[in-house]
Amino acid sequence: MASASTAPPAEESLLRGRILRSRLYLDDIPISKSKAPLVYSPSYDIEFNGIEKQHPFDSSKWGRVRNLLVDAGLLQHDQIVEPLEASEDDLLVVHSESYLNSLKSSEKVARIVEVPAVALLPNLLVQQKLLYPFRKQVGGSILSAKLALERGWAINIGGGFHHCSAEEGGGFCAYADISLCIHFAFVRLNISRVMIIDLDAHQGNGHEKDLGSDGRVYTLDMYNSGIYPFDYEAKNHIDQKVELDSGTKTEEYLENLNKALKVAKRTFQPQLIVYNAGTDILDGDPLGRLKWLL
Repeated sequence: MASASTAPPAEESLLRGRILRSRLYLDDIPISKSKAPLVYSPSYDIEFNGIEKQHPFDSSKWGRVRNLLVDAGLLQHDQIVEPLEASEDDLLVVHSESYLNSLKSSEKVARIVEVPAVALLPNLLVQQKLLYPFRKQVGGSILSAKLALERGWAINIGGGFHHCSAEEGGGFCAYADISLCIHFAFVRLNISRVMIIDLDAHQGNGHEKDLGSDGRVYTLDMYNSGIYPFDYEAKNHIDQKVELDSGTKTEEYLENLNKALKVAKRTFQPQLIVYNAGTDILDGDPLGRLKWLL
């Protein structure tokens, strides 16, 4: 799909219409100032009769993060902002109808989440137990951009599906929430410069394919070059890439990050920063293979 800045006028008008019709910014439900700019829903957490445990990705970590914040006294339950589920019309801002229709195949979803047993389940169940939580998290990512502009910062405890592009899911990422968040921000928040800082241990190949040719977006991606996804095409769309080796330790990691942030600051002045904060840089993570120690 073409970016809004390069799309034909008719297509751009259709995209704008979808974004302006969306309810994901909760315009008809004013968010009280007593709420924290922190977005979460219990629906984020995926419990699928144990099938979700067949992948090392922790699909119930979002609720535990919320609980840790509450238990530490940093947050109260009634301060959390709950997002709406992204509708098909919302998803069509980035995804094609053919891609969304492909998710009606349980086999297709099984390949995306890398859990073969999902292919054996009725798709209605897959939609309810797996894709619905993902769509709620997409709604959270889109809403977080609005809250960030209003409050100065915002956190979506879920989302960050950076391996999914407009036409291809993978790596436990079925919807391109980062691309969607940015397209919504361009239209609804009246901004024209967005920086993506992707510090997940894996390359963010999804948003790079979607937005890499859009001059309004600057991407800084720091990742372990020795692990999935090995997407060499997407690498060509990264404005500033920092490739790490497996086993990189905290001091070296921070040194590389500080240098990269200084370059980014000199190069691009964003109105909004989308920070994808992967916890898989931590020592002992089975996927990231880095050695960050707290």
